[in-house]
Amino acid sequence: MLVVSPPEPRAEAAPASSTRRAVKALGLLLSVVLLALVALASIAIGAKGLSLDQVWHGLFHDTGTYGDVVVDERLSRTVLGLLVGAALGLSGAVLQALTRNPLADPGLLGINAGASAAVVTAITYFGVTSLTGYVWFAFLGASAVGALVWFLGGSRGATPVRLALAGTAISAALYGYLQAVMITDGAALGKMRFWTVGSLVSAGSSTITQVLPFLVAGTVLALALARPLNAVEMGDDTARALGANLNRTRALAMLAAVVLSGAATAACGPIVFVGLMVPHVVRSFTGPDLRWILPYATVLAPVLLLAADVIGRVVARPAELQVGIVTAIIGGPVFIFLVRRRRTAQL
Repeated sequence: MLVVSPPEPRAEAAPASSTRRAVKALGLLLSVVLLALVALASIAIGAKGLSLDQVWHGLFHDTGTYGDVVVDERLSRTVLGLLVGAALGLSGAVLQALTRNPLADPGLLGINAGASAAVVTAITYFGVTSLTGYVWFAFLGASAVGALVWFLGGSRGATPVRLALAGTAISAALYGYLQAVMITDGAALGKMRFWTVGSLVSAGSSTITQVLPFLVAGTVLALALARPLNAVEMGDDTARALGANLNRTRALAMLAAVVLSGAATAACGPIVFVGLMVPHVVRSFTGPDLRWILPYATVLAPVLLLAADVIGRVVARPAELQVGIVTAIIGGPVFIFLVRRRRTAQL
């Protein structure tokens, strides 16, 4: 009798998930390389053109003209751009997960409005004129509005819709106050006009030193929330079934977003679209997993911010366009494209 033996099991290929992880890891590494190149361009390009050799000597050897330009001006500006860009990208990604809205950014919860209102109050009523004074008032304003949004949104019973509605209402009220004060106080208008545009021009070691602890703490907290935020994005019932603590996760996510965007806004003024565009674009090739979205956003957001800053220096030489203006010019069309694509996908 002929006995037919069962076919031997074929050696399975490596799981597709492993391949995807390897591709994402490689992409993240290439993103880091891109960030290093953009940072180098930020140091080398400015109103005064310098060669790479002059930049090298300015960084490590020359204490004269090149050293003053490279170290005292451009290096501080580049470092602040790296920190602020990473903070904006991370806070945008966290807020998009928290509100389950892929088009959310720090402005949605009133954080930018809180910082701006605090700065104009400091200028008008307390006579604050220095950037070091702006930093603390802006950060306190952003933190206060974040806490108020959390309270009005239901605190322990907060939901994405309630948080977004509370943030929108508070933003409208604060911007009304902001415009009223600036119209009635010409001095405040003159001083606020530059800050509200969003700029890296006033970057200095003192500013970096003041905001660095907040940015580091917010970054660590945001990255640690990747796994629980993945559960929250699946919906409340699914998150509970997976063992996620919804109230604690939302409270910590709100805290991380406020600390990051508040410190970034305090240092440079409200810079728009970076926290919206980068996480949304990153999600298109990483998928919804925040364990990849957050690191990618941390690296690619400063790429966008520093590139916009370099463009602003080049297109208007010997003057320059502030980085907030450039990101708005770039972000407007991109935002329209994203909204239209999202609408088309829903039809």
